[in-house]
Amino acid sequence: MYLALREMRFAKTRYTLIMTIMLLVSFLVLFVTGLANGLAYANAASVENMSANYFVLQQDSNSRFTRSVMSHDQLTAARSVVGDTNATPLRIQMTTVTQGSTTLKTDVTLFAIDMDSWLAPAVVEGSGVSNDSVGHVIVDQKLKDSGFTIGSPLRDQVTGMTWTISGFVKDESYSHTPVVFMNKQDWQQLKQQSVINGDSADQPPINTIAVKANSNQALQLQKELGDVEVITKGTAVSAIPGYKEEQGSLLMMIAFLFVISAFVLAVFFYVITIQKTSQFGILKAIGTNTGYLARSVFGQVLVLSIGSQLISLLLIKILSMALPESLPFKLDTSTIIFTCSLLVAMSLAGSLLSVIKVARTDALDAIGRAAA
Repeated sequence: MYLALREMRFAKTRYTLIMTIMLLVSFLVLFVTGLANGLAYANAASVENMSANYFVLQQDSNSRFTRSVMSHDQLTAARSVVGDTNATPLRIQMTTVTQGSTTLKTDVTLFAIDMDSWLAPAVVEGSGVSNDSVGHVIVDQKLKDSGFTIGSPLRDQVTGMTWTISGFVKDESYSHTPVVFMNKQDWQQLKQQSVINGDSADQPPINTIAVKANSNQALQLQKELGDVEVITKGTAVSAIPGYKEEQGSLLMMIAFLFVISAFVLAVFFYVITIQKTSQFGILKAIGTNTGYLARSVFGQVLVLSIGSQLISLLLIKILSMALPESLPFKLDTSTIIFTCSLLVAMSLAGSLLSVIKVARTDALDAIGRAAA
Protein backbone atom coordinates (compact mmCIF):
# COMPACT_ATOMS: atom_id res chain seq x y z
CA MET A 1 0.00 0.00 0.00
CA TYR A 2 2.96 2.32 0.61
CA LEU A 3 3.87 2.41 -3.09
CA ALA A 4 0.20 2.73 -4.12
CA LEU A 5 -0.47 5.70 -1.83
CA ARG A 6 2.80 7.44 -2.76
CA GLU A 7 1.98 7.19 -6.46
CA MET A 8 -1.58 8.44 -5.97
CA ARG A 9 -0.26 11.39 -3.97
CA PHE A 10 2.27 12.17 -6.72
CA ALA A 11 -0.20 11.93 -9.63
CA LYS A 12 -3.20 13.60 -8.02
CA THR A 13 -4.81 14.87 -11.21
CA ARG A 14 -4.71 11.50 -12.95
CA TYR A 15 -6.21 9.59 -10.04
CA THR A 16 -8.77 12.32 -9.30
CA LEU A 17 -10.08 11.94 -12.85
CA ILE A 18 -10.24 8.15 -12.49
CA MET A 19 -12.04 8.48 -9.18
CA THR A 20 -14.52 10.92 -10.76
CA ILE A 21 -15.37 8.38 -13.44
CA MET A 22 -15.77 5.62 -10.86
CA LEU A 23 -17.94 7.97 -8.80
CA LEU A 24 -20.24 8.71 -11.75
CA VAL A 25 -20.54 5.01 -12.60
CA SER A 26 -21.39 3.98 -9.03
CA PHE A 27 -23.81 6.92 -8.68
CA LEU A 28 -25.63 5.86 -11.84
CA VAL A 29 -25.84 2.22 -10.70
CA LEU A 30 -27.14 3.17 -7.24
CA PHE A 31 -29.64 5.66 -8.67
CA VAL A 32 -31.11 3.19 -11.17
CA THR A 33 -31.18 0.49 -8.46
CA GLY A 34 -33.04 2.89 -6.15
CA LEU A 35 -35.56 3.68 -8.89
CA ALA A 36 -36.09 -0.04 -9.60
CA ASN A 37 -36.65 -0.77 -5.90
CA GLY A 38 -38.91 2.27 -5.58
CA LEU A 39 -41.06 1.17 -8.52
CA ALA A 40 -41.23 -2.37 -7.15
CA TYR A 41 -42.28 -1.09 -3.74
CA ALA A 42 -44.87 1.28 -5.20
CA ASN A 43 -46.30 -1.62 -7.17
CA ALA A 44 -46.63 -4.05 -4.27
CA ALA A 45 -46.24 -2.11 -1.01
CA SER A 46 -49.57 -3.26 0.44
CA VAL A 47 -48.79 -6.94 -0.10
CA GLU A 48 -45.18 -6.62 1.08
CA ASN A 49 -46.26 -4.82 4.25
CA MET A 50 -48.73 -7.56 5.21
CA SER A 51 -47.75 -9.89 8.03
CA ALA A 52 -49.02 -12.88 6.02
CA ASN A 53 -46.43 -15.24 4.54
CA TYR A 54 -48.87 -17.35 2.49
CA PHE A 55 -52.02 -16.67 0.49
CA VAL A 56 -54.72 -19.18 -0.46
CA LEU A 57 -56.30 -18.54 -3.86
CA GLN A 58 -58.72 -20.28 -6.16
CA GLN A 59 -57.07 -22.82 -8.43
CA ASP A 60 -56.17 -21.61 -11.95
CA SER A 61 -56.19 -17.97 -10.86
CA ASN A 62 -52.52 -17.67 -11.92
CA SER A 63 -51.63 -16.41 -8.43
CA ARG A 64 -53.58 -13.18 -9.04
CA PHE A 65 -55.85 -11.97 -6.25
CA THR A 66 -58.40 -10.33 -8.55
CA ARG A 67 -58.94 -13.59 -10.49
CA SER A 68 -59.64 -15.64 -7.39
CA VAL A 69 -62.98 -16.24 -5.66
CA MET A 70 -62.98 -18.17 -2.38
CA SER A 71 -65.94 -19.31 -0.29
CA HIS A 72 -66.48 -18.96 3.44
CA ASP A 73 -66.38 -22.73 3.81
CA GLN A 74 -62.81 -22.60 2.52
CA LEU A 75 -62.01 -19.82 5.00
CA THR A 76 -63.36 -22.01 7.81
CA ALA A 77 -61.27 -24.94 6.56
CA ALA A 78 -58.14 -22.78 6.43
CA ARG A 79 -58.74 -21.57 9.99
CA SER A 80 -59.06 -25.15 11.19
CA VAL A 81 -55.49 -25.75 9.96
CA VAL A 82 -53.64 -22.58 11.02
CA GLY A 83 -55.92 -21.28 13.78
CA ASP A 84 -58.71 -18.68 13.78
CA THR A 85 -56.44 -15.69 14.28
CA ASN A 86 -53.89 -16.72 11.64
CA ALA A 87 -56.26 -16.75 8.63
CA THR A 88 -58.16 -13.65 7.59
CA PRO A 89 -60.15 -12.83 4.44
CA LEU A 90 -59.03 -10.26 1.91
CA ARG A 91 -61.26 -8.83 -0.79
CA ILE A 92 -59.82 -6.72 -3.62
CA GLN A 93 -61.26 -4.63 -6.42
CA MET A 94 -59.72 -1.99 -8.65
CA THR A 95 -61.96 0.94 -9.47
CA THR A 96 -62.07 4.65 -10.26
CA VAL A 97 -63.21 7.27 -7.76
CA THR A 98 -63.94 10.97 -7.80
CA GLN A 99 -63.99 13.51 -5.00
CA GLY A 100 -67.72 13.94 -4.39
CA SER A 101 -69.42 15.51 -7.40
CA THR A 102 -66.20 16.65 -9.10
CA THR A 103 -65.12 15.10 -12.39
CA LEU A 104 -61.44 14.56 -11.49
CA LYS A 105 -60.96 10.78 -11.60
CA THR A 106 -58.41 8.72 -9.65
CA ASP A 107 -57.69 5.00 -9.95
CA VAL A 108 -57.59 3.16 -6.62
CA THR A 109 -57.64 -0.40 -5.31
CA LEU A 110 -60.27 -1.30 -2.72
CA PHE A 111 -59.12 -3.63 0.08
CA ALA A 112 -61.93 -4.99 2.26
CA ILE A 113 -60.46 -6.40 5.46
CA ASP A 114 -61.33 -7.29 9.03
CA MET A 115 -60.39 -4.05 10.80
CA ASP A 116 -59.61 -5.99 13.99
CA SER A 117 -57.18 -8.34 12.22
CA TRP A 118 -53.44 -8.04 11.61
CA LEU A 119 -54.17 -6.94 8.03
CA ALA A 120 -55.38 -3.54 9.27
CA PRO A 121 -52.69 -0.91 8.53
CA ALA A 122 -51.46 1.68 11.01
CA VAL A 123 -53.16 5.07 10.63
CA VAL A 124 -50.65 7.94 10.44
CA GLU A 125 -53.17 10.81 10.24
CA GLY A 126 -56.81 11.05 11.26
CA SER A 127 -58.66 8.12 12.81
CA GLY A 128 -59.16 4.47 11.95
CA VAL A 129 -62.32 2.61 10.94
CA SER A 130 -64.07 -0.05 13.01
CA ASN A 131 -65.90 -3.10 11.73
CA ASP A 132 -69.24 -1.53 12.74
CA SER A 133 -68.86 1.87 11.08
CA VAL A 134 -70.61 2.54 7.78
CA GLY A 135 -69.47 4.81 4.99
CA HIS A 136 -65.97 5.49 6.31
CA VAL A 137 -62.64 4.40 4.81
CA ILE A 138 -58.93 4.88 5.40
CA VAL A 139 -56.76 5.59 2.38
CA ASP A 140 -53.15 5.80 1.29
CA GLN A 141 -51.72 9.27 1.74
CA LYS A 142 -50.83 9.47 -1.98
CA LEU A 143 -54.46 10.46 -2.51
CA LYS A 144 -53.52 13.80 -0.95
CA ASP A 145 -51.82 14.61 -4.28
CA SER A 146 -55.26 14.37 -5.91
CA GLY A 147 -56.72 16.86 -3.45
CA PHE A 148 -58.30 14.44 -0.98
CA THR A 149 -58.25 15.37 2.71
CA ILE A 150 -59.72 13.92 5.89
CA GLY A 151 -63.49 14.23 5.60
CA SER A 152 -63.42 14.31 1.79
CA PRO A 153 -66.12 12.26 0.05
CA LEU A 154 -64.86 9.39 -2.10
CA ARG A 155 -67.38 8.45 -4.82
CA ASP A 156 -67.12 5.15 -6.68
CA GLN A 157 -67.68 5.79 -10.38
CA VAL A 158 -69.26 2.38 -11.08
CA THR A 159 -71.75 2.01 -8.22
CA GLY A 160 -72.18 5.65 -7.24
CA MET A 161 -71.48 4.77 -3.60
CA THR A 162 -69.79 7.47 -1.52
CA TRP A 163 -67.49 6.98 1.46
CA THR A 164 -65.87 9.52 3.78
CA ILE A 165 -62.11 9.51 4.39
CA SER A 166 -61.45 9.02 8.12
CA GLY A 167 -57.67 8.69 8.04
CA PHE A 168 -54.53 8.26 6.00
CA VAL A 169 -52.07 5.36 6.00
CA LYS A 170 -48.52 5.29 4.67
CA ASP A 171 -46.94 3.18 1.89
CA GLU A 172 -50.08 1.27 0.94
CA SER A 173 -50.30 0.84 -2.83
CA TYR A 174 -51.21 -1.99 -5.17
CA SER A 175 -50.34 -2.08 -8.87
CA HIS A 176 -49.22 1.57 -8.66
CA THR A 177 -52.60 2.70 -7.32
CA PRO A 178 -53.31 3.96 -3.77
CA VAL A 179 -55.24 1.50 -1.62
CA VAL A 180 -58.59 2.33 0.01
CA PHE A 181 -59.28 0.17 3.08
CA MET A 182 -62.90 -0.51 4.02
CA ASN A 183 -64.69 -2.87 6.37
CA LYS A 184 -67.02 -5.74 5.53
CA GLN A 185 -70.16 -3.59 5.98
CA ASP A 186 -69.27 -1.23 3.17
CA TRP A 187 -67.97 -4.06 0.99
CA GLN A 188 -71.34 -5.82 1.41
CA GLN A 189 -73.16 -2.78 0.09
CA LEU A 190 -70.73 -2.60 -2.82
CA LYS A 191 -71.29 -6.25 -3.65
CA GLN A 192 -74.92 -6.48 -2.60
CA GLN A 193 -76.00 -8.19 -5.77
CA SER A 194 -73.14 -10.66 -5.91
CA VAL A 195 -74.03 -14.26 -5.18
CA ILE A 196 -71.09 -16.51 -6.00
CA ASN A 197 -70.35 -20.05 -4.94
CA GLY A 198 -73.39 -20.18 -2.69
CA ASP A 199 -72.42 -17.07 -0.72
CA SER A 200 -75.25 -14.76 0.21
CA ALA A 201 -75.25 -10.97 0.30
CA ASP A 202 -74.58 -11.24 4.02
CA GLN A 203 -71.44 -13.25 3.29
CA PRO A 204 -69.81 -11.56 0.28
CA PRO A 205 -67.21 -13.64 -1.60
CA ILE A 206 -63.53 -13.50 -0.74
CA ASN A 207 -60.68 -13.03 -3.20
CA THR A 208 -57.97 -14.59 -1.11
CA ILE A 209 -57.24 -15.82 2.40
CA ALA A 210 -54.15 -14.30 3.98
CA VAL A 211 -52.57 -16.69 6.45
CA LYS A 212 -49.68 -16.85 8.87
CA ALA A 213 -48.37 -20.38 8.55
CA ASN A 214 -45.22 -22.47 8.45
CA SER A 215 -44.27 -24.65 5.49
CA ASN A 216 -45.90 -27.76 6.98
CA GLN A 217 -49.18 -25.92 7.54
CA ALA A 218 -49.00 -24.57 3.97
CA LEU A 219 -48.75 -28.13 2.65
CA GLN A 220 -51.63 -29.17 4.89
CA LEU A 221 -53.74 -26.26 3.61
CA GLN A 222 -53.16 -27.40 0.05
CA LYS A 223 -54.20 -30.94 1.01
CA GLU A 224 -57.23 -30.03 3.12
CA LEU A 225 -58.72 -27.35 0.84
CA GLY A 226 -58.25 -29.28 -2.40
CA ASP A 227 -58.71 -27.12 -5.51
CA VAL A 228 -56.80 -24.07 -4.33
CA GLU A 229 -53.39 -22.46 -4.80
CA VAL A 230 -51.30 -21.85 -1.68
CA ILE A 231 -48.65 -19.32 -2.67
CA THR A 232 -45.94 -17.43 -0.83
CA LYS A 233 -45.86 -13.65 -0.45
CA GLY A 234 -43.07 -13.45 -3.04
CA THR A 235 -45.19 -15.29 -5.60
CA ALA A 236 -48.15 -13.03 -4.85
CA VAL A 237 -46.01 -9.94 -5.40
CA SER A 238 -44.59 -11.27 -8.68
CA ALA A 239 -48.11 -12.00 -9.94
CA ILE A 240 -49.25 -8.37 -9.63
CA PRO A 241 -50.03 -7.16 -13.17
CA GLY A 242 -46.95 -5.63 -14.82
CA TYR A 243 -44.61 -6.34 -11.89
CA LYS A 244 -42.35 -8.93 -13.54
CA GLU A 245 -42.17 -7.07 -16.85
CA GLU A 246 -41.29 -3.78 -15.16
CA GLN A 247 -38.66 -5.29 -12.88
CA GLY A 248 -37.23 -7.44 -15.67
CA SER A 249 -36.49 -4.38 -17.82
CA LEU A 250 -34.89 -2.47 -14.94
CA LEU A 251 -32.81 -5.43 -13.75
CA MET A 252 -31.52 -5.93 -17.30
CA MET A 253 -30.51 -2.25 -17.36
CA ILE A 254 -28.70 -2.58 -14.01
CA ALA A 255 -26.90 -5.74 -15.16
CA PHE A 256 -25.63 -3.95 -18.28
CA LEU A 257 -24.48 -1.03 -16.13
CA PHE A 258 -22.40 -3.42 -14.01
CA VAL A 259 -20.83 -5.01 -17.10
CA ILE A 260 -20.10 -1.64 -18.73
CA SER A 261 -18.60 -0.23 -15.53
CA ALA A 262 -16.30 -3.27 -15.15
CA PHE A 263 -15.18 -2.94 -18.78
CA VAL A 264 -14.52 0.82 -18.49
CA LEU A 265 -12.51 0.43 -15.28
CA ALA A 266 -10.51 -2.47 -16.70
CA VAL A 267 -9.54 -0.39 -19.75
CA PHE A 268 -8.58 2.62 -17.63
CA PHE A 269 -6.30 0.71 -15.29
CA TYR A 270 -4.79 -1.31 -18.13
CA VAL A 271 -3.83 1.86 -20.04
CA ILE A 272 -2.31 3.35 -16.88
CA THR A 273 -0.37 0.14 -16.27
CA ILE A 274 1.03 0.20 -19.84
CA GLN A 275 2.17 3.79 -19.28
CA LYS A 276 4.05 2.64 -16.16
CA THR A 277 5.70 -0.45 -17.70
CA SER A 278 9.19 1.03 -17.56
CA GLN A 279 8.73 2.03 -13.91
CA PHE A 280 7.60 -1.47 -13.02
CA GLY A 281 10.64 -2.84 -14.87
CA ILE A 282 13.03 -0.65 -12.86
CA LEU A 283 11.35 -1.68 -9.60
CA LYS A 284 11.73 -5.33 -10.57
CA ALA A 285 15.38 -4.77 -11.50
CA ILE A 286 16.16 -3.41 -8.02
CA GLY A 287 14.55 -6.43 -6.37
CA THR A 288 10.84 -5.62 -5.96
CA ASN A 289 8.86 -8.81 -6.38
CA THR A 290 5.77 -9.19 -8.57
CA GLY A 291 3.50 -9.92 -5.60
CA TYR A 292 4.28 -6.56 -4.04
CA LEU A 293 3.55 -4.72 -7.32
CA ALA A 294 0.30 -6.68 -7.77
CA ARG A 295 -0.81 -5.78 -4.26
CA SER A 296 0.01 -2.15 -5.06
CA VAL A 297 -2.28 -2.21 -8.13
CA PHE A 298 -5.07 -3.91 -6.17
CA GLY A 299 -4.58 -1.41 -3.34
CA GLN A 300 -5.01 1.55 -5.67
CA VAL A 301 -8.19 0.07 -7.15
CA LEU A 302 -9.54 -0.70 -3.69
CA VAL A 303 -8.89 2.82 -2.36
CA LEU A 304 -10.37 4.50 -5.45
CA SER A 305 -13.37 2.17 -5.51
CA ILE A 306 -14.27 2.50 -1.82
CA GLY A 307 -13.67 6.27 -1.88
CA SER A 308 -15.94 6.74 -4.92
CA GLN A 309 -18.62 4.53 -3.31
CA LEU A 310 -18.67 6.63 -0.15
CA ILE A 311 -18.98 9.90 -2.07
CA SER A 312 -21.67 8.50 -4.38
CA LEU A 313 -23.66 7.27 -1.34
CA LEU A 314 -23.52 10.77 0.10
CA LEU A 315 -24.76 12.23 -3.19
CA ILE A 316 -27.52 9.61 -3.40
CA LYS A 317 -28.63 10.47 0.14
CA ILE A 318 -28.86 14.17 -0.74
CA LEU A 319 -30.66 13.42 -4.00
CA SER A 320 -33.19 11.09 -2.33
CA MET A 321 -34.16 13.87 0.08
CA ALA A 322 -34.66 16.29 -2.83
CA LEU A 323 -36.72 13.94 -5.01
CA PRO A 324 -40.49 14.60 -5.11
CA GLU A 325 -42.87 12.12 -3.44
CA SER A 326 -44.31 11.23 -6.83
CA LEU A 327 -40.96 9.72 -7.91
CA PRO A 328 -40.59 6.33 -6.20
CA PHE A 329 -37.07 5.80 -4.88
CA LYS A 330 -36.02 3.22 -2.28
CA LEU A 331 -32.59 1.99 -1.22
CA ASP A 332 -32.46 -0.13 1.92
CA THR A 333 -29.28 -1.03 3.78
CA SER A 334 -29.02 -4.57 2.43
CA THR A 335 -29.36 -3.35 -1.18
CA ILE A 336 -26.70 -0.68 -0.62
CA ILE A 337 -24.25 -3.19 0.88
CA PHE A 338 -24.87 -5.70 -1.92
CA THR A 339 -24.57 -3.13 -4.74
CA CYS A 340 -21.44 -1.47 -3.33
CA SER A 341 -19.78 -4.82 -2.64
CA LEU A 342 -20.52 -5.97 -6.18
CA LEU A 343 -19.09 -2.74 -7.63
CA VAL A 344 -15.90 -3.12 -5.59
CA ALA A 345 -15.60 -6.78 -6.61
CA MET A 346 -16.06 -5.87 -10.30
CA SER A 347 -13.46 -3.10 -9.98
CA LEU A 348 -10.96 -5.59 -8.56
CA ALA A 349 -11.86 -8.07 -11.29
CA GLY A 350 -11.32 -5.35 -13.88
CA SER A 351 -7.82 -4.71 -12.52
CA LEU A 352 -6.75 -8.33 -13.14
CA LEU A 353 -5.61 -7.42 -16.67
CA SER A 354 -3.29 -4.81 -15.16
CA VAL A 355 -1.90 -7.33 -12.68
CA ILE A 356 -1.24 -9.83 -15.48
CA LYS A 357 0.55 -7.09 -17.42
CA VAL A 358 2.72 -6.31 -14.37
CA ALA A 359 3.55 -10.00 -13.90
CA ARG A 360 4.68 -10.32 -17.53
CA THR A 361 6.81 -7.18 -17.50
CA ASP A 362 10.47 -8.07 -18.12
CA ALA A 363 12.87 -5.87 -16.18
CA LEU A 364 15.63 -5.77 -18.85
CA ASP A 365 13.22 -4.99 -21.70
CA ALA A 366 11.51 -2.28 -19.67
CA ILE A 367 14.86 -0.70 -18.71
CA GLY A 368 15.99 -0.90 -22.33
CA ARG A 369 12.86 0.88 -23.54
CA ALA A 370 13.32 3.53 -20.85
CA ALA A 371 16.98 4.05 -21.85
CA ALA A 372 16.03 4.30 -25.53
